[in-house]
Amino acid sequence: MLRSGHGPTKHPDGGQLVRILLVASAFNSLTQRVHAELRERDHEVGVELALGDDLLRARVARFRPDLILAPMLTTAIPEDVWTEHPVFIVHPGPMGDRGPSSLDWAITEGATRWGVTVLQAVAEMDAGPIWASVGFDVAPCGKSELYRNEVSDAAVEAVLTAVRRFASGDYVPEPLDYDRPDVTGRLRPFLTQQVRRIDWATADTATVIRTLRAADSQPGVLDELFGREYFVHGGHHEDRLRGEPGAVIATRDGAICRATVDGAVWLPQLRPRRVPGGPVTFKMPATDALGADLPAGVPEVPVSPAEAAVRDTWSELRYHEDAGVGYLEFAYPGGAMDTRQCRRLLAAYREACDRPVDVLVLGPRRDFFSNGIHLNVIEAADDPAEESWRNINAIDDVVEAILTTTDKLVIAALAGNAARAG
Repeated sequence: MLRSGHGPTKHPDGGQLVRILLVASAFNSLTQRVHAELRERDHEVGVELALGDDLLRARVARFRPDLILAPMLTTAIPEDVWTEHPVFIVHPGPMGDRGPSSLDWAITEGATRWGVTVLQAVAEMDAGPIWASVGFDVAPCGKSELYRNEVSDAAVEAVLTAVRRFASGDYVPEPLDYDRPDVTGRLRPFLTQQVRRIDWATADTATVIRTLRAADSQPGVLDELFGREYFVHGGHHEDRLRGEPGAVIATRDGAICRATVDGAVWLPQLRPRRVPGGPVTFKMPATDALGADLPAGVPEVPVSPAEAAVRDTWSELRYHEDAGVGYLEFAYPGGAMDTRQCRRLLAAYREACDRPVDVLVLGPRRDFFSNGIHLNVIEAADDPAEESWRNINAIDDVVEAILTTTDKLVIAALAGNAARAG
């Protein structure tokens, strides 16, 4: 094995330290977490964004790593780099899984068990020797939420194991062998929009939700509504409303409810398909994206935070009490909160403060807490500057209400890791 740096050095406690260069397409939540976990163990860690092969070659030459590690990479490492340096790829699939749509396929096909594998880069994509693999149970959630939680936990465990094995100097990675019973993955193609397509006339609710969850953040599911094409981002079950399959039967707080053959699903966000030569489009609250195309007769069907907490329906706000503690849960796509969402949260917070509880806990059951104001809604506004001002004031009103609460202990509960979205 070739090492271009100085080689692992001894840690004062007897362990081996490694000079590691992280190469990533973005400094996303997983890359940040891997960076923090490795530095916590005193490894020397550098970061290089994959912005071009020549830039990467120059960075490698300057940093002289013992190991190059790619936690999240959408482009291939140049052959001259991985032949001269050990390069580990973090792949979000079990041993043997290959291809660019790993998590998408897992959710689409209803997998209950999945994994993360650290493998060494070779000429054939995702086919290199295996340094570590960690399995996890697939939670019933969207791809991005799964990625930030179960995938992230498994990836960190696999990375730390792989680095420890590399540092030992005597571990021999396992070649990919599909004859082994523990190699459960396979080569899968890119999951196209043709495969993701929803046939609303025949698809049941479970199929629709799996399809939407497999594409919730990116790329979305291409669909047609009222004669226009949109990418649908996210999908949630509805327990009561029913209608003609494919029909939009209700709205709620910016989301639309669309009927299936055996129920209905809520669609919180839509992104208009970009037309050739047209401006960039953004994920928006569904009713904003539809605008005047949404028929006037579609009813708004509200739900209170307390009612939402005991139903299987979509709501950004839920409130329940347990043992004298009030829990106000709020979760927004990507963590962004527009002016209307901030005002609804403020109203729910004030209602919670009126309840006879001494402790109030804020935050979602898992995943995002909040990432601040909603830049997409601001960008799409007729007057972005005015909407930005309204959004900032609305979120400040929420903060002020929390900080000036003196008759209750208010706790902010961070349910996931603290890295930002990415």
